Amino acid sequence: MGSIPFIFMIIFLFHLQRSKSQTIESTHLLDLMIRDYTIRNFNIHFKTGTIQKIHLPSNFSSIDIATARFRCGSLRRHGATIGEFHLGPGLTVQPCVERVMLVRQNLGFNWSSYLYLTGYNLTGYNFQLVSPVLGLLAYNSNPDGVAMNPYEINVMGTEQNPILIKFLSSKASRDPKPNTKQNSSLLCACFTSNGNITFREQVSAYVCLGTTQGHYALVVRAQESGGGAVVTPPSSPAVNEGGGGRLSRWKVAVGCVIGSIIGAFLLGLLVVAMVVKGKKKAMREEMERRAYEEEALQVSMVGHVRANPNASRTRTVPRFDNTRYTNK
Repeated sequence: MGSIPFIFMIIFLFHLQRSKSQTIESTHLLDLMIRDYTIRNFNIHFKTGTIQKIHLPSNFSSIDIATARFRCGSLRRHGATIGEFHLGPGLTVQPCVERVMLVRQNLGFNWSSYLYLTGYNLTGYNFQLVSPVLGLLAYNSNPDGVAMNPYEINVMGTEQNPILIKFLSSKASRDPKPNTKQNSSLLCACFTSNGNITFREQVSAYVCLGTTQGHYALVVRAQESGGGAVVTPPSSPAVNEGGGGRLSRWKVAVGCVIGSIIGAFLLGLLVVAMVVKGKKKAMREEMERRAYEEEALQVSMVGHVRANPNASRTRTVPRFDNTRYTNK
């Protein structure tokens, strides 16, 4: 299983340079990579409802991940809080498996800009991101551990019992405090898996309302972005944080080259294996043919009689008795 995340990273870096539709596909690949790393590093000894931090590889170190497991019935009745996401009671969980694993993502400004600003064509809508993209996804989980075959669970709220996304927290006292008055120019953007975006007003200052799991961010119109406060959730790493936070073009190029070399090498091994197998099959058929020809009995027809050409060409010479008989 250790090679699966590496393959995901190569495929993801390759898709990152492609068209809009394939960039949206890259967001799905990123979700799968985060899911696999979460499952690999999940500590099953943590109590139900306890939040765990997941550390990604250095190339994705600017992405902040937290996860927790909940009983499906308890999640529906009481809701839950994980990071900036507050799930109220009365949720719908489909299918309602015994354990549900919630994975909260904070993609940071760099990955948010690379994937969502360009991939979802926010500039075409004349919007700009003013917060990192926050994601919440749910997967099935076994009672005694994590699922070997994870699949996505649908967690949905309603307008009366919504999912609230709070982009600010009182714990961020060390960060510069932006204006907490509701900014009417800010809108909540919800990014769907099919590449669409839905916009709606904030329910309060820097608080968005959602009715389903997915990815959310605060946006502002481009002409109104000048002088606007940039919202930085407390758990998001700094934009210029070291350790691979910014994905430079040469790293992408190196990743593509490495992926191409590995692909060509594997393709070459496949071709060599097919050629060797074909030669062995041809040699085996030739040996079988020769053995059959050497062992088969060669016969020929003389009139209506089958004759063996390998029979001896000599016959016993008749012998005549020279004894003379006399008449008595």
